[in-house]
Amino acid sequence: MADDLRRYSRLDRALSDLQKLFKHRPGSSSSTSSPTLETPASDELSESEINHSAALMRVNHAGEIAAQGLYTGQAVTARQQTTRTLLENAGQQEQQHLQWCSQRLQELNSGPSKLAPLWFTGSVALGMLNGLAGDRWSLGFVAETERQVEKHLAGHLNKLPAQDHRSRTIVKQMLDDEVEHGHTAIQAGGRPLPWPVRLLMKASAKVMTSTAYRF
Repeated sequence: MADDLRRYSRLDRALSDLQKLFKHRPGSSSSTSSPTLETPASDELSESEINHSAALMRVNHAGEIAAQGLYTGQAVTARQQTTRTLLENAGQQEQQHLQWCSQRLQELNSGPSKLAPLWFTGSVALGMLNGLAGDRWSLGFVAETERQVEKHLAGHLNKLPAQDHRSRTIVKQMLDDEVEHGHTAIQAGGRPLPWPVRLLMKASAKVMTSTAYRF
């Protein structure tokens, strides 16, 4: 009973989350139904189209790994339980996205970025730093991240081969979910970030996406 009544400090919660974090492996997630289950198989793709689709889905996979790292790091340093819950719920949905991208990569006879551990650990550190800046800043970071991801995914819909129905179905569902994450963060009190920060975020994302496309 004493344990049930214990009030955990912020440090206690952070240490607990970090323990869970170190058990987490980038790219791992529980199995979940893909939105492509009722999507007909893609029409025959040329070798170049397969390689292009695989590269784009590898970028999306890397982005979802980074998202898990960001949400995990931000949740560790969040000050309010409501913020922690919002981040954890969004992180669970990102795990679904990660699984969908992983499954699609397998179908395309490809695999994730070789730099996946770097994307994950770097994002955890960045997420923790943003969380330390306060919940409103952290939620604003979520909203801006999702705004940029929304544009990124919309661009992928234009780049994916028209006949690659499975990849396009996944990206469309991810796009809808990311828009919802951004709106939720704003409604929860996220503050707009200064333009230099937004510009730096965009530049950093560009480095990751261009690298993950090739490796």
